Amino acid sequence: MEAILSRRSIRRYTEGIVSDDQLEQLLRAAMSAPSAGNEQPWRFIVIRDRATMKKIQDFHPFARMLDEASALVLVSGDLNLEKHKGFWVQDCSAATENMLIAAQSIGLGAVWLGLYPIKERVEGMRRLLGIPEHIIPLSLVAIGHPAEKKPPSDRYDQSRVHRERWQNAK
Repeated sequence: MEAILSRRSIRRYTEGIVSDDQLEQLLRAAMSAPSAGNEQPWRFIVIRDRATMKKIQDFHPFARMLDEASALVLVSGDLNLEKHKGFWVQDCSAATENMLIAAQSIGLGAVWLGLYPIKERVEGMRRLLGIPEHIIPLSLVAIGHPAEKKPPSDRYDQSRVHRERWQNAK
């Protein structure tokens, strides 16, 4: 619970380098996510190139932190690996969240940048990285050594919980 509650979106990073070993840990965490029918439809692209990160900012308006990030991971779904149509979104979202929690647990900062279903962002990533049509970019995870510290946040809200059936929460 500590890793989950202390996971926060970190958008400011120091100049420290995220090591290949740390990236492998994050990718191992991502690939440990549950998936429908154990299809594991994810594909990842690790990006360290500063020029590529800068170009992403041309079509993703919330990607300014890429100026400071040490690394970036693109999480995509491979439609050719689908056993259960449409579940790739949930599967790749679970993989993304696992990466975010793992980053927090090893002392890194990370933030989820949404791509899918916004056509301009999906197509921008396709063009920039030469991604084929059967691969759908879902999210980007910017990673670095945190230059900001945010307190844990327990966001539990009883008013959003219903028991047994839909009812107005009291």
